[in-house]
Amino acid sequence: MVFGRSIRARMTIATVVVFGAVVLLGVLAISLTYPVRARADLVQQADDASRHLAMTITEQRFSGPIPPRKGVYLFQIVNSAGDVLAASTGLAGQPPLTRAWPRRGDLRVQTRVCSGRCMVVVGTSNPASAYGSVTAFAALREPFLLSSPFLPLVLTAFGAVLVALTGWGSWYGVGRVLDPVERIRSGLARISAQDLSRRIDVPDTQDEVAELAATVNETLERLEDAVARHRRFVSDASHELRTPITGLLVRLESGLADLHEGEWRAAIKDAERLSDIVHDLLLMARLDAGVQPEQERIELGKLVEEEVARQTCRLPLTMDVEPGLFVRGNRLRLARLLTNLLSNADRYGDSRVWISVRGWADQAVVEVLDDGPGIPAEMRDRVFERFTRLDHTRSRDTGGTGLGLPIARDIAKAHGGTLEIGDGPGARMILRLPQSLPAPDATRL
Repeated sequence: MVFGRSIRARMTIATVVVFGAVVLLGVLAISLTYPVRARADLVQQADDASRHLAMTITEQRFSGPIPPRKGVYLFQIVNSAGDVLAASTGLAGQPPLTRAWPRRGDLRVQTRVCSGRCMVVVGTSNPASAYGSVTAFAALREPFLLSSPFLPLVLTAFGAVLVALTGWGSWYGVGRVLDPVERIRSGLARISAQDLSRRIDVPDTQDEVAELAATVNETLERLEDAVARHRRFVSDASHELRTPITGLLVRLESGLADLHEGEWRAAIKDAERLSDIVHDLLLMARLDAGVQPEQERIELGKLVEEEVARQTCRLPLTMDVEPGLFVRGNRLRLARLLTNLLSNADRYGDSRVWISVRGWADQAVVEVLDDGPGIPAEMRDRVFERFTRLDHTRSRDTGGTGLGLPIARDIAKAHGGTLEIGDGPGARMILRLPQSLPAPDATRL
């Protein structure tokens, strides 16, 4: 299997690409927004402390270090000359944090000082303080994550690990899901046309894969049955063709030395039998191929009467035909179906054949009954297999090909109907075809 075309590989690549893109966007979003939001919080905290300090020095001076206020520990009070008039413990004796000063008309200044570790500095001006005109500065050191590339690196490394784990999980998970499918594929690869008896193991998961395995086994069963029927058909066809051909050759060879009329007539009969078999085989091939000839609306009772009149039957025939029953189909093929049923009844009946045509619900039903030995119930499906003739009827066979009833059933199926064998003292063939209703009159309101 080519790796690039593997479902497992494609699903893993797609998962890694999509999830990697999401993780990358998340890393970028956090790396860009976290410093902004964190500095904004620091500025707000320093600004509150600076304003509070500026209001405090309006009425008093500090006699010592400026105490911490609201979580801020770094303070300075600076005059316009840059002199530090008071400071917190951490900034005692140090120069001003910044030279930035509020502009004219503005009481607040904000800046960022980076001498070693960066700090956010906010100053609030108080022109009437106890120190005179001064600015109260409050400063907060930035967290380590803000002053170093550590956060983007950690996020990138974590995202890479997460994407790698996701890719591995996708590869492993899809592989587990496809393992039963691979077993089905390898099992099918071991099955050949010479041995279709093998089956695929159906897992106990009762999921879609189990249904697939069961469907594959059902398909293999149908395929095995079709191949077996094909082999039997080829074997039977070879046997059926060999018999008239051998007889024809023998008679023709004997006729070279002695031209008896009986030999020639027997040779002609063998040739006709051979022609019938070939014609039946060609018709079955067309039926198997699903060739749909031109169809028309046919009155079934009339067609039955025409076929009965055209037949030269050995036995007398009784008809009971209900008029006005129409079906849609091909006239030649339906005639062939009726001919096969009548020929079968005439061949195996003892003294009489009956045929009836009647309507039942939305179907037209044709029954052909003879008073012969009949067909046992356990053999009623076998007579529709190709080249099948029951043992108890072979002695009475007058030249049938063994394809008449299979052809009749295939024609019935091609017309949306059924052909089955019913109970009776003899053989009772029941043909059901859907009725064709007349087209509605367009001029009728």
